[in-house]
Amino acid sequence: MPLNVWILVAAQALAMCTAPFIVFIGSIHGRLLAPSPELATLPVGLVVVGTVLAIKPATWLMERIGRKPVMLLGTLAGTLAGSLGALAAWTASFPLLCVAAVVGGTGLAVVHQYRFAAMESVSSDMAGSAAARVLLGGLVAAWLGPEIALAGGGGQAQYPFMGGWLALGAVQVLAMVVLTFGYRASGEHVRGAAVGGGRPMTAILKQPVIWAAISAAAVGYAIMSFIMTATPLSMTDIASHPLEDAKRVIQLHIMAMYLPSLISGWLIRVVGIPRMMGLGLLAYLGCVVLAFSGITFHHYLSALILLGIGWNFLFVGGTTLLPQGYQDEERFRVQGLNDLVVFGSQATAAMSAGAVLAAFHWTGLLLIAVPFLVLHGVLMAIWLMGRRAPTGLPE
Repeated sequence: MPLNVWILVAAQALAMCTAPFIVFIGSIHGRLLAPSPELATLPVGLVVVGTVLAIKPATWLMERIGRKPVMLLGTLAGTLAGSLGALAAWTASFPLLCVAAVVGGTGLAVVHQYRFAAMESVSSDMAGSAAARVLLGGLVAAWLGPEIALAGGGGQAQYPFMGGWLALGAVQVLAMVVLTFGYRASGEHVRGAAVGGGRPMTAILKQPVIWAAISAAAVGYAIMSFIMTATPLSMTDIASHPLEDAKRVIQLHIMAMYLPSLISGWLIRVVGIPRMMGLGLLAYLGCVVLAFSGITFHHYLSALILLGIGWNFLFVGGTTLLPQGYQDEERFRVQGLNDLVVFGSQATAAMSAGAVLAAFHWTGLLLIAVPFLVLHGVLMAIWLMGRRAPTGLPE
């Protein structure tokens, strides 16, 4: 792999910390500051709202000024989020906590573009492996994010989680340094096309392959976020597990999201994208069955591990499939639309998780996820039935 890919792995490991950090303490910190329990998960949902709001501006800027300057702006947003979160803890302000979550989400919108930058740094046949390698940075983030959340005493400090938010800002500064001195924009190559132009979006969206690719990532991300966001509250408030157990489950879940990236690029080349997505759907169904069957620590842990594996297979599969539906000059528009749908779905899922958990309890929340798995299965079947000759990437 080129050096650029490994630099992006390191930057992802640091900049992506915002996601597991807020997933772990967002609802817990929110519960301490929110005016009502139903709003406890709002910060977790708002980080995804921030991502959705920033996707189109981020891809628009990348198309015009290049990826690296926008990547640096993303780490600046992450640093600002850490500062605002610390101020929210100091002033016990729930609205300021929500603002910090939104700003953190804008930084994550840029981080999610790292995978496309990596894919453009290699030849087409290695694109899946490059995307999977970048996602490996999430392994470090999975461990580091929750750990720094407890810096300075965590929820037991005089100003709960203030030290953690400050630590998050420091990690984002480190990511900025890595990108500034390590990433080389010249490593990106656009394979034979100028920026802009291409077919109308309506023509692009008539292709079943586009819908199969987008639904893999969108359904995978939405269901993962839906269940993951509710898990810390379900474990601590419903099942009476200690906070340390909830932290461990979230850490291992996020590690399970990214650890398969060691083999997912190879797996795509060996078994193909359709089988990879099929394995992802099976992992999600296994997660629902296990989580539905009990509320012990091991039920939560095994279910969330399967949830992470299923997310990786669907997300990497969808990301690798997406370029089969666009030409080089269309890439920013289609990548932007893809991430808008993906993270818009995730935002809806994350923001509704608390209310759904309160209204329908843990088992009801799990059952709501099943129809969306069926939806992706149908879209994938439509693509496979109408699929023509291979276009270069393994299918």
